[in-house]
Amino acid sequence: MKRSKFITYLVPIAEYEGLQSKLKNEHPKANHVVYALRYLNDYDQIVENSSDDGEPKGCAGVPALNVLRGEELINVAVLIVRYFGGIKLGTGGMARAYALAVKNVLGEATLVPYEKETVYMFSTHYNEVDKTLYKLRQLGLSKFERDFGVDKVVWKLRGSEDKIEIFKKL
Repeated sequence: MKRSKFITYLVPIAEYEGLQSKLKNEHPKANHVVYALRYLNDYDQIVENSSDDGEPKGCAGVPALNVLRGEELINVAVLIVRYFGGIKLGTGGMARAYALAVKNVLGEATLVPYEKETVYMFSTHYNEVDKTLYKLRQLGLSKFERDFGVDKVVWKLRGSEDKIEIFKKL
C-alpha cells in the first residue's frame, strides 16, 4: 500500500487482552497498532470496539471493524501493525488499506463456526466413569470437570447445546 507495511493478526477474543501492548513492544518502530473486535457478552449481545491508535479518526479501526461486521464474525479481534512507508495515503486510501489488510488475513485464516455453549451438571457412579468418558470423546466434548465424591462422581460439562442434548439421550 504505497510502501506502507501492514502486518495483520486475527485472534480469538480470549487471546486479545494485552496483545496490543505486546505488539507495540515487538514492533517499536511501527507507527500504529490499530484494532477492531466483536464478541458476544453474557447476555448474547454483540459488543464492538475499535481504535485508530493515532491514525486520523475513523480511518483505521472502523474500516477494520466494518469488515468483521460484513463477514458476521464474532468472538474475534483483529490487530494491524502499520509501518509508515513515506507516502501519505489520504483518508480514503487509508480506510481502504486497513479494510484490505483485514480481508487478506481472513482469506488466510481458518475460521471456526460459532456454537453457543452451555453447562450441564450430572453425576455418575464410579463404575460408569469409563463409559461416560467414551461417550464424551465420541461427541468431541472435551471441556469437563469432575469432582470425585465418596459414592459418586459429579461432572460439570461445557459444550454446544446440540452436543449436550445428544449426550443426555445416550
